[in-house]
Amino acid sequence: MADPDNTISFQGVLGAYSNMACREVYPDMEPLPSAAFEDAFEAVTSGRARYAMIPIDNSVAGRVADIHHLLPGSGLYIIAEHFLRVNHQLLAVPGTDIDEITHVHSHVHALNQCRNLIRELGVQPVVHADTAGAAHDIAEAGDKTQAAISSELAGEMYGLASLRGDVEDATHNTTRFVVMAREAAPPPSETPNLITTFTFRVRNVPGSLYKVMGGFATNGVNMTKLESYVDEDFVAAQFYADVEGRPDQTSLKLALEELDFFTDEVHVLGTYPAHPFRQRRNGTK
Repeated sequence: MADPDNTISFQGVLGAYSNMACREVYPDMEPLPSAAFEDAFEAVTSGRARYAMIPIDNSVAGRVADIHHLLPGSGLYIIAEHFLRVNHQLLAVPGTDIDEITHVHSHVHALNQCRNLIRELGVQPVVHADTAGAAHDIAEAGDKTQAAISSELAGEMYGLASLRGDVEDATHNTTRFVVMAREAAPPPSETPNLITTFTFRVRNVPGSLYKVMGGFATNGVNMTKLESYVDEDFVAAQFYADVEGRPDQTSLKLALEELDFFTDEVHVLGTYPAHPFRQRRNGTK
């Protein structure tokens, strides 16, 4: 039995990009594959895992479906973020010639990230629950007409050959992950380059979002991400936001106080250090 305090859960099977992110950030922790995001969350809330590695969005395919709905209800907190450069491989049964392929299998995001390859080969895309699961299924089937778009790690794990590497359309193809835990872990007050993530729902009145954004602007708080999604009644818009700073800093504290005037609920998901990838892109160290 793995030690729960040294276990990190993720959605997918071994060899998935989430598994790769776990290995990069916590190489000494035991990975725990989970069928769905809810299962990865539950592993942490039940004490079977210490952390969960959860993808948020991708620079090519956009946000991960449903994740913004799931995060607030998970009961967990974000304690870290990680950016993973995604290098897709075209994987097939050893001995396969690329001209033999008729279908290519992968997660919908990976297929969307490799449209040029799919069009070039003239193959039929087939959606799977995750990239590594597609690689596993191709290895099990042993059919040379079927290929998978997945990671180099998955190819090694399931004995597949890489017919072509780096098949993603964009060289900037990067996925952002967050690390979730049962307890919040705000860094010490002197820690620089912090990110605070929260969700909120604006009241269904004219100008409410404009007034909310004004509070951050007038207090000098930089908002690095804002995404909207509707609630179950399609009445009030809900939002996911990342801002620079920590809630007890005067500027962000005042901005959040103004936010309370125009929202029905605010859910702070966590404060954590900005990943070096974000700092490099911003020109800071």
